[in-house]
Amino acid sequence: MVEATIAVVVVTYNRKKLLMECLDAILTGTRLPDKIILVDNGSTDDTPDFLKAEGYLANQLIDYIRLPENTGGAGGFYQGVKYGYEAGYDWLWLMDDDAEPEIDALEKLSHYLDEPDVSALANLKIDLEGEILHPHLGFFDRQTHQNDFDFDIEIHRKIEDDLVKNHRALEIAFSSFVGILVSKRAIEKIGFPNKEFFIRGDDLEYCLRLNNAGKILLITDSVILHKEAGDPGAIVKQFLGKISYRTKYNRIWLTYFETRNAIWLRKNYASKTRFYLRTFKYYCRSLIAILLFDDRKFKRLQFLTEAYQDGFKGYFDNNKPKILYEEKL
Repeated sequence: MVEATIAVVVVTYNRKKLLMECLDAILTGTRLPDKIILVDNGSTDDTPDFLKAEGYLANQLIDYIRLPENTGGAGGFYQGVKYGYEAGYDWLWLMDDDAEPEIDALEKLSHYLDEPDVSALANLKIDLEGEILHPHLGFFDRQTHQNDFDFDIEIHRKIEDDLVKNHRALEIAFSSFVGILVSKRAIEKIGFPNKEFFIRGDDLEYCLRLNNAGKILLITDSVILHKEAGDPGAIVKQFLGKISYRTKYNRIWLTYFETRNAIWLRKNYASKTRFYLRTFKYYCRSLIAILLFDDRKFKRLQFLTEAYQDGFKGYFDNNKPKILYEEKL
């Protein structure tokens, strides 16, 4: 029997040290992939020179794709999955550059490649303290019918630690792109990740489609460390004794993408009645929070309103945050 071929898709942008740690972890694993597809989102920190100097570009296992501009994680995974699919690999293992697979992570995933009706296999994601990263894994909170989701708190329910401890393979509905092995058969059915999302929610949207192609199994002893690098951009504000964690003004471009994409997802996957009612509620809640806690109130309201409008219309102009920052009020 011919062994299934596996390619890793790693997307990077301006994080050379983390990328090196990610690549080294893959290259020293107990099971090597057949190929590493490294997608560089137009890094501006001399990533190509670094990769050449460290010998990565001379490694025949690595195919390096440098994009002319930053297309976000969504655009990077679109390009990587498309490349791997067209090259004919049976499975594609997706991860960001701040992911570090444990030495046997791929080997343990590979034990389940022949499971029936499986669209993807997910790694368990942990943080630097060894705790499960619950936002990266979950079940969809379906209530009244198959495509109805509860968006009141989160788009998915977290997986309890006891479930992880008591199962070696657990059927789930959502895994982030920090370690998910997607089958070629599933890609044939559902296509590639949605590059228009740019960042935030692209993995969720893809998992919604993956669920229509088969099961997603969490392999609980296949572990990836996610370093989640970078400034989270949150500051603590207080008003009349109420504490709120607010996003710094120079980081609200991320909030724009997160909000726009979430509105689009809710419009397309939630019941219409609940979508309209809850969208109005969330907008009002966000508006009030901006007025109570934030600086640059009018500018933040502009970002908020544009995100809601664009998500509602399905308008994906990924230069919008830059345009909004530059506009004067």
